[in-house]
Amino acid sequence: MACITVIGIGPGYEKMMTGQALSALDNADVIIGYTVYLDLLGDRFAGKKLMSTPMKQEIERCRMCFDQAKQGKNVAMICSGDAGIYGMASLMIELSEEYGMQDCIEIIPGITAASSGAAEIGAPLNHDFCVISLSNLLTPWEVIEKRLRAAACGDFAIAIYNPSSRKRHDHLQKACDILLETLSPDRACGYVRNIGREGTEHRVCTLSELRDSSVDMFTTVFIGNSQSRIIGDRLVTPRGYKI
Repeated sequence: MACITVIGIGPGYEKMMTGQALSALDNADVIIGYTVYLDLLGDRFAGKKLMSTPMKQEIERCRMCFDQAKQGKNVAMICSGDAGIYGMASLMIELSEEYGMQDCIEIIPGITAASSGAAEIGAPLNHDFCVISLSNLLTPWEVIEKRLRAAACGDFAIAIYNPSSRKRHDHLQKACDILLETLSPDRACGYVRNIGREGTEHRVCTLSELRDSSVDMFTTVFIGNSQSRIIGDRLVTPRGYKI
């Protein structure tokens, strides 16, 4: 039986993939993933067998991997960012029990948006931080609210994924209102759009300004802690060294 590698491809372009990820993709007979992520791979892997499912068919996509592996194919399941951070790694491992293939799964890490976005905007996560998704497709909004309040009370720097979409256009505004229960309106913040892709842009701002900002699903938002500050056009959270 062949193996399945679950690969984080970072933002998607080859220059921001790890050597381990590229090697696994080169060795794969079949590459499976969401259509948008397959398109990001470009011409290098055009000769591979490519398989996809639409959004909201993640379980079916995983089953395709196991079916192909049982046919003796080396399979690569790709995810944007890191496969273990809002990715497919956990689902693949869960399903591996059903197929009796627990020992056939390898997870290959990738650069997640918190890391690549932080590098673009400065150093907002240079001390203790947490990552919170505002998507309530799989997590009840009440749980998201609880996590936002806990992060604010704990004075964590925060990276926010999935801040907005057509159906959730006001989620960032609602999240900022929750944070403003505890945090000052002038808390240093920022966001990065199209990380590692064409048209990358970032902006630094206060929490009150962030509340009224227009963002989308391609944006990662950063909320500083109480020591964070804006230096030029960069958001910086000090590590605590004395200078």
